[in-house]
Amino acid sequence: MVRRWPGFGGVLLGTLFACASLTPSLLPRTWTYQGVMTAVTALIGYGVGAVIGALGRALIPYRPPERTRRLAWQALIGGGAALSLVALWYSHDWQRDLRALMGMDTRITWFSPLILAVAVVLFALGLLLARLVRLGGRKLIGWLGRFVPVYVGRAIGVLLVAVLVAVFADDVLFSAFVARVSDVSSVANQGTDPGVRRPATSLVSGGPGSLVAWDTLGKEGRTFVASAPTAARLTAFSGHPAGEPIRVYVGLEAAPTPEAQAALAVRELERTGAFRRPVLAVLGTTGTGWVDPSIPSALEHMYDGRSATVAVQYSYLPSWVSFMVDRERAARAGRALFEAVRARWAELPADGRPKLVLAGESLGSYALENAFHDLGDLAARTDGAVFVGPPNANPIWREVTVGREPGSPVWRPVYEEGRTVRFAQTPGDLYRPPGPWARPRVVYLQNASDPVVWWTPALILRRPAWLEGERGPGVNPQMNWFPLVTFWQVLVDMTSALSVPPGHGHRYNANVVDAWAAVAAPPGWDAADNVRLRALLSSS
Repeated sequence: MVRRWPGFGGVLLGTLFACASLTPSLLPRTWTYQGVMTAVTALIGYGVGAVIGALGRALIPYRPPERTRRLAWQALIGGGAALSLVALWYSHDWQRDLRALMGMDTRITWFSPLILAVAVVLFALGLLLARLVRLGGRKLIGWLGRFVPVYVGRAIGVLLVAVLVAVFADDVLFSAFVARVSDVSSVANQGTDPGVRRPATSLVSGGPGSLVAWDTLGKEGRTFVASAPTAARLTAFSGHPAGEPIRVYVGLEAAPTPEAQAALAVRELERTGAFRRPVLAVLGTTGTGWVDPSIPSALEHMYDGRSATVAVQYSYLPSWVSFMVDRERAARAGRALFEAVRARWAELPADGRPKLVLAGESLGSYALENAFHDLGDLAARTDGAVFVGPPNANPIWREVTVGREPGSPVWRPVYEEGRTVRFAQTPGDLYRPPGPWARPRVVYLQNASDPVVWWTPALILRRPAWLEGERGPGVNPQMNWFPLVTFWQVLVDMTSALSVPPGHGHRYNANVVDAWAAVAAPPGWDAADNVRLRALLSSS
């Protein structure tokens, strides 16, 4: 069984899948990455082809003559080799064109022979492992056949092997991987980035008089509070006296539950006087507790430091791991924080409350969206929101995107004539459509080439709307959809989503300035101020 030649159906689909993996996806990749991708994609194709072939042999008794099978194999080998060489030849140009589209250096190293070598070796190892599992299954079925009828033994054997493989993949490989990542992330969470020092101001968590101890903030929390801009820096930007911003952060170790963390955050907001500031922003964090520094910094510069921001940490795992295993915890943390802050905010006199706004990037936007039933609920209970690079699983984002006006592309949807929510990749997008934009306002910053936004299990079997009709900015016009393959390509793209210039992938940077200006600009703020602040944040 192990030394047996590969099956026709498996080789056919494996070759087609491998060639499809060489076509462009959302983001550029290196030749080493491409070799691994091609191997895994070919294994997926081989598995699908092998299953289809086995079903065909079971349902159709006809077997073509030996000569016909030999000719078919010759055609497959010759045609597959030619197609693979053509795909490898064009892959260099496809990657170069994609990099040019994003303003990246097009002088790349692309070793086509090495891509092929890496793919063949890894594919052979994967196929060998799969055949060893199948051999073990056949041995088990043969042993069971000594005690039960053949068809019963086959059914039990297949079921047992499937269960064993599933258990091994989930409880051994995946769980061990998550446990290892958790261990590493836990240790990293205890560290502190170089140059980060405990702040001397009492207006941030971890500082003098804080209810949250410095050593409970976690690595990202310490960076968040310690990187608040000084009054001197804010004064230098605005040209008139500025205050010190308030930044509240509650780490995982500060309280046992999300609800307890949220209650502690509210007490810390009260201690710092955050409810007396003109604007209070509830921020969603990513899996590690990270907050995009542009989000609070832009608001603080707009308000001359007279702003307050608050965030809590719900995990120390990387965001993509948290998305798989901690998504509900993220949603629970977002709901708990917003509800606790708003309850205290609602107790204030209506004419003495700060603007209550939201902002979150990636999984942070998912966490905060889950505090609301729908867009109407979000608009009714806040003074606006800025969501950056929202995952495809965001409930309100999906509601708005699915319900967009006919003719508007999914990468820049128009919902209810743009009266409440608008989508932008560039500042100019915020003014489309040109009709009235009531307050409160909601802005989604999303790049057309951001795999975090577009990856979904539906890619397995369905062509996505963002590959239909006009392509979004930065999306290669040569990109096509292939069943299973595109799902895998976009999933892998997420690992390099930050390795591209701003305005592409998952890089948003200074674009948050225009989003905040649209949602919660202070009196007197104008377009020239946007330009100055964008330049400042882009250079930092």
